Amino acid sequence: MSFDAEAKMQFLFALRSKGVTDKAVLNAMESIDRGRFIQGYFTDRAYDDMPLPIACGQTISQPSVVGLMTQALKIGPRDKVLEVGTGSGYQAAILSQLARRVYTVDRHRRLVHAARQVFEALELTNITAFTADGSFGLPDQAPFDRIIVTAAAEDPPGPLLAQLKIGGIMVVPVGQSDAVQSLIRVTRTDSGYEYHEMRPVRFVPLVEGLGKD
Repeated sequence: MSFDAEAKMQFLFALRSKGVTDKAVLNAMESIDRGRFIQGYFTDRAYDDMPLPIACGQTISQPSVVGLMTQALKIGPRDKVLEVGTGSGYQAAILSQLARRVYTVDRHRRLVHAARQVFEALELTNITAFTADGSFGLPDQAPFDRIIVTAAAEDPPGPLLAQLKIGGIMVVPVGQSDAVQSLIRVTRTDSGYEYHEMRPVRFVPLVEGLGKD
């Protein structure tokens, strides 16, 4: 299946019907072919609005959730963004169309290597991918204008909150089990943090330490 005109039209219609209305986000998701980030048995489902399994027991999020999370970040063209949980690289590729610089980190070396290959093939030169424990963020590159976490934590991780600029926004799924999670938008203010609950979601858990692969 290819990301042709008809597939794009259906893909964008599904996004809009789920609440993704920001034109810049829709343009970014139109320009990045999700099919480039999915291999094997599920390639024919690449443009369906559903999560799909990838290597290392991880998933590529459903497009509408990618769109809603990206939209909630309100990314500006000069922003420096941190993504925790590279996975397939799809979310980072979307972010790269909106931000000045994207740093993405994953605990699985295999996923980071595969994502880098796709970034290079698509000539996405403003993404830097690291293999590291994302729960600690990237202190050497902090602070960040925006942070997005694509794995669920019990609470918004303290090290990540600390790496957010004043006025910065973080979007993170929070919950103690894979059955009960909420997507939270955190805004850092001069006096602390403001929390806004967006919607129920289901993500893989945020795990400390490096993966074995």
